[in-house]
Amino acid sequence: MNQQRQALVTGANKGIGLAIAKGLAEAGFFVWIGARDRARGEQAVAQLRDAGLNAALLELDVANASSVHRAAATLAADICALDILINNAGIVIDMSKAPSEVRMEDMKAVYEVNLFGAVRVTQAFLPLLKAADQARIVMMSSGVGSLALITDPTSIYSSVNLLDYTSSKVALNAVTVSFAKELEPLGIKVNAVEPGHVRTDLNANSGFLTPEQGAETAIRMALIGADGPTGGFFGAHGRQPW
Repeated sequence: MNQQRQALVTGANKGIGLAIAKGLAEAGFFVWIGARDRARGEQAVAQLRDAGLNAALLELDVANASSVHRAAATLAADICALDILINNAGIVIDMSKAPSEVRMEDMKAVYEVNLFGAVRVTQAFLPLLKAADQARIVMMSSGVGSLALITDPTSIYSSVNLLDYTSSKVALNAVTVSFAKELEPLGIKVNAVEPGHVRTDLNANSGFLTPEQGAETAIRMALIGADGPTGGFFGAHGRQPW
C-alpha cells in the first residue's frame, strides 16, 4: 500500500480543483485527482506527473452514489488512511435565469453536486479519514454562501442572485458546521472556504483571480495544525461572516 500522506480533491481535473491538487502535491502529499471524466482526469494527472509530482486518477462522479462508493472501495484497497479531503466539485447550470425562472430539475441537479455530493463523498470516505492522524476536510463554498455578504450592499456578492447555486452554498456552509461538530472529538477539522472571484469555466472565465490564487485558502485550511480552527468559513483575508 501507498505509505505517503494522501489527499483527495474532487472535481480536480481543471480550474481551482487542479490548482489545489498541485499545491497539495507540492506540499508533499500523494494526490488523488477525483474526476468523473477519465480522459480529462488522466490529462490532469499527466500534467502533475510531468511536474515531478505524485498523483493518480480516481474516477468519481459526486452526483452518483454508486460511483462514490466504488471510488471509496477502490481507494481503501490502495491506501490505509486519507489525510485530506477537498470537496471541490461544483456546477452552475444557467446564470442568466431569475429565481422565478429557475427550473426545478436544474435546481435539483445543482444541489446533487454542490450539496449532496459533498455530503455523499464525506460520508463514503469517512472511514479512511478516521484512520488518519488528525485528518482535514475542506468544503469549497463561495462568497455567495454568506447570507451576510449577499445582503450587504457594499459587498461584491450582493448583486449576485442565483437561486440554485447561492442556496446550495449557503446549505453547504451549514453542512460544514454539522460535520465539524461530529468530528471534532476525533481530531478531524472541517472548514468551508471561499476562493474569491476566480477565472474558471464556472463563470465563463469572468473572474479576476487565477485558479492558483483561488486555491490558496483551501490549501492553507487543509494544512492547519492541531491548534487550527474547525467549523469555520474562511477566505483570503481570514474568517468570513456566515
